[in-house]
Amino acid sequence: MDGDQPSLEPAAAGPSIPGPSVIAPLRAVVRLRRRVCLLRKRRLLPPGTGPASGAGAPRPGCSSRAPHADLDQPQFFTFDCPAELQSRTPRKRRRRSRVVLYPETSRKCRPHAERRSRAQRCLLLLVAIVGFQVLNAIENLDDNAQRYDLDGLEKALQRAVFGQPGAVGRIVALLRDYLATHVHSRPLLLALHGPSGVGKSHVGRLLARHFRAVLEDGALVLQYHARHHCPEPRAAQDCREELAGLVADVVARAEVEEKTPLVVLDEAELLPPALLDELHSFLQPQRAHHFRNAIYVLLSSAGGSEITRFVLQNASRALPQRSDGAHGAHGDRDGVAAVQAEEELRAGLRALLVREHPLWQAAAIVPFLLLDKRDVVNCFRDEMAGEGFFPEPARAELLAAQLSYYRIAGREFAVTGCKQVVARVNLL
Repeated sequence: MDGDQPSLEPAAAGPSIPGPSVIAPLRAVVRLRRRVCLLRKRRLLPPGTGPASGAGAPRPGCSSRAPHADLDQPQFFTFDCPAELQSRTPRKRRRRSRVVLYPETSRKCRPHAERRSRAQRCLLLLVAIVGFQVLNAIENLDDNAQRYDLDGLEKALQRAVFGQPGAVGRIVALLRDYLATHVHSRPLLLALHGPSGVGKSHVGRLLARHFRAVLEDGALVLQYHARHHCPEPRAAQDCREELAGLVADVVARAEVEEKTPLVVLDEAELLPPALLDELHSFLQPQRAHHFRNAIYVLLSSAGGSEITRFVLQNASRALPQRSDGAHGAHGDRDGVAAVQAEEELRAGLRALLVREHPLWQAAAIVPFLLLDKRDVVNCFRDEMAGEGFFPEPARAELLAAQLSYYRIAGREFAVTGCKQVVARVNLL
């Protein structure tokens, strides 16, 4: 047993060598530690201490390798000098925006979306309401004017009134502007002036007939004749109280029905000053609001001599406009001259009438011009047709020749207009 045979006894216990499962992770940890140390050393190196390029010498003023570089430090090449490296601006790293995740059950809203203020929404709503009200008001204006059928009134006046196209057009225009709305700040006062027989009373009757038809209530139209309602022996104060009561009843009834009444006063030149004062008080702003929604029409011969003199003096300068007037440049010149002449006439009439009473200062004056012979012939034909006679032109001209005329500048103006037409046709 003492020979070379190996001993079967176990060897003495010594330090155990770790197995391969433990050595591999340790080596990895060591390598990572060395890697981190190298990276830290690279960051601590000053700029321009890298090794030179193998292809050639470094550029002047630039070092290619650090003189005391560590041998374990990796070598790298650079061609930038320290001045260039310092002048370079470091690149800013873009931060990645984190993706915002929303739960499926919650309401998704953009975090940077602009919120509209409630004041802006209220402003838009207010603009829409105002626009709707304006459109509604425009429609109401059209509806209020259509109630009075002013187009039909204009056609009736043009067909029945001869020789006064300018006066008819002005009357309809004033009524159209006033009746466009129901609420007014003051009433409308129309003053129709002209010599006898030119159609003032005829226009007053046509206006009263038309308003009775469209208003469907005869009580909203008042016709007041100075000779009939206030004759000479009657006291002016009694007439004033009566007129005030009649007008108050008409305007109060019209206010309840939301309509505009019509008051026609014929032969206004015969009204006493007390009645003119009462009419003037109807136009004052301190009156009740229902007095402001009314139309007053004054038919007067005051200023008739002024109109006659003006027409005769300007007969050769301008011709009155007619519905069948001339066309072309010559007709346009005559129309402009006629409009200017009528404006001068209205200004002269206003200055003359205001001296008598301040009532006419607030009135819209409409002058009625003299009728020429052709207009008188048309009056005869219309009256003959109304009385059942055949309107023969030759016979109508024969009857018109029996009247008196102003003859000037090749034209003939009737002295009494169509005043005697009815009486002469009744003699047939």
